[in-house]
Amino acid sequence: MSRIPVPAFEHIPAESQALLAGVKSRLGAVPNMYRIIANSPAALEAFLGFYTALDKGEVDSLTRERIALAVAEANGSDYCLSAQTHRVRKAAMLDDAEITANRSGASNDIKADAAVRFATKLARERGQVSEADVQTMKQAGYSDADIVEVIANVAINFFANMINNALKTDIDFPRIAARKGA
Repeated sequence: MSRIPVPAFEHIPAESQALLAGVKSRLGAVPNMYRIIANSPAALEAFLGFYTALDKGEVDSLTRERIALAVAEANGSDYCLSAQTHRVRKAAMLDDAEITANRSGASNDIKADAAVRFATKLARERGQVSEADVQTMKQAGYSDADIVEVIANVAINFFANMINNALKTDIDFPRIAARKGA
């Protein structure tokens, strides 16, 4: 059970309701995580704005999905792993072999592998990466802007993981448990 209640729509602040209408339009429903964040219209606006801005970036959507899976596993976020796995399977974006690789901090795609490994290290080491880690990204074909975007994707996923871990958000997707000690 969530540590703070997942609010019924009539109890969500009016400022958040308009933002959640956009979430419903995009996703077809409003998952519990968004409803929890909606307790704070400012936090919801910041989260959605950051996410929307990254959608316009140069890092492709599949790499962003892979990063989300890797970071959720690194942070032990059952909610985000469940939601993300459900989403990529439903949309046939990634197959089970790729999902497993991503959860292990890697990718079966050569270029994406560098980004997922970098993202996993960022999450596990709280940003303390080496010059060699950055150079590996560049050697894989990522520009300086791409590297900044990968870091930004880790940050937005880290926020979602922390919301769900701290508040124990009720999982409203088929449950996927993080591997302990991943």
